Amino acid sequence: MPIDATFRLRLPALLLLMLTIALPSWAEIRVDIRRPNVEPLPVAITEFSGITTAEAKIGRDMATVISGNLERSGLFKPLDPRAFIQNAASLLVRPRFSDWRVINAQALVQGNIKVQPDGRMRIEFRLWDVFAEAQMTGLAYFTEPQNWRRVSHIISDAIYKRITGEEGYFDTRIVFVSESGPRDRRIKRLAIMDQDGEGFRFLTDGSALVLTPRFSPTTQEITYLSYYNNTPRVYLFDIETGREEVLGKFKGMTFAPRFTPDGKSVLLAYAREGNSEIWRMDLRTRDRKRLTHHPAIDTSPSGSPDGEFIAFNSDRGGSPQLYVMDSDGGNVRRISFGRGRYATPVWSPRGDLIAFTKQLGGKFHIGVMRPDGSGERLLSESFLDEAPTWAPNGRVLMFFRETPSDRKGKGGTSRLYSVDLTGFNLREVVTIGDASDPAWSPLNP
Repeated sequence: MPIDATFRLRLPALLLLMLTIALPSWAEIRVDIRRPNVEPLPVAITEFSGITTAEAKIGRDMATVISGNLERSGLFKPLDPRAFIQNAASLLVRPRFSDWRVINAQALVQGNIKVQPDGRMRIEFRLWDVFAEAQMTGLAYFTEPQNWRRVSHIISDAIYKRITGEEGYFDTRIVFVSESGPRDRRIKRLAIMDQDGEGFRFLTDGSALVLTPRFSPTTQEITYLSYYNNTPRVYLFDIETGREEVLGKFKGMTFAPRFTPDGKSVLLAYAREGNSEIWRMDLRTRDRKRLTHHPAIDTSPSGSPDGEFIAFNSDRGGSPQLYVMDSDGGNVRRISFGRGRYATPVWSPRGDLIAFTKQLGGKFHIGVMRPDGSGERLLSESFLDEAPTWAPNGRVLMFFRETPSDRKGKGGTSRLYSVDLTGFNLREVVTIGDASDPAWSPLNP
């Protein structure tokens, strides 16, 4: 099933060289990401300067990656480089702020690249407040030249955090199900990529159907459902080594797995003799514990970040609804009371919201509510939207959207989309071919 046991996603550690002092609070540029439909901040992102041809190319590519990251967030408006008056080389001395105010840039990103005698690169960047004429932050790294894309994501995160006050989410990966072939003979393979679609790789060869991949908190392991030899089982997959193993020796079907927030256990649904219950398995001892005891279908468990509670989906009330229980299975209470059918609850990394899928009036929606069920908001609507997953900062969701096929089963697509909590920044996440069941990783270590 694994096709590349030697491939590694983790990159060598980056050496942080410098951190500058930020602006005083009265001069700060700030974007309030809690406001709906916020006006994007105009930002000038220049090519990172370099002396050699290779350095200059990496500098151009880094500016492109940073611009793409910030633009997709919906909070920034990268300005057209053709409007820039000051060139990248002269920025090394000091920005001519009047030149940047002319084109209405409120923030300016500049950087430079220098290959060291040992072959490593020194990458430096600075973020400037154009109207205050002061530096907001600056970082420099020593790293291998092939890590330039990873550094671009880290710099994007630093800019995002400095201006919004929230952690970024660009130095992350997405694992998902890559789909191909006709509808009646669909091939579904585990695939992984950076959050911007680069670094795409298959993790399984398509010989077995795979569903619902989920990242561990360490980002090194994935748990998922596979129909290997037509037997549905939950598996663990080590991304770094390619090692795969069945999780537990259950006599029935196991499905809907998800790591607990501490990464020490996996929550899953176990179906036997027509009854589906939620269990927890300790990954070290392989001890397992049944958490629900009800004749209804209980599935899709998701633990709260503090490990105190578990949200899950159950039809014990007559239709699929959302419930929360204590981590030991006690004190079960229903939290969804709106019209429609609810499924796939996923706790936010911040702990303040639970995302879900809702079916209502022939449409599917991705929505969020507070853990007590209050404040329900729907963020998307289509023929079929399913499987929400959170960015590690708890401000953006990803899911998959299907379009219908014709009466002969032809046509129709399955694509990944992202949307922020305001519901205003809905965007397709470009993949190679059809895709479903995304899972967003924590920030890369």
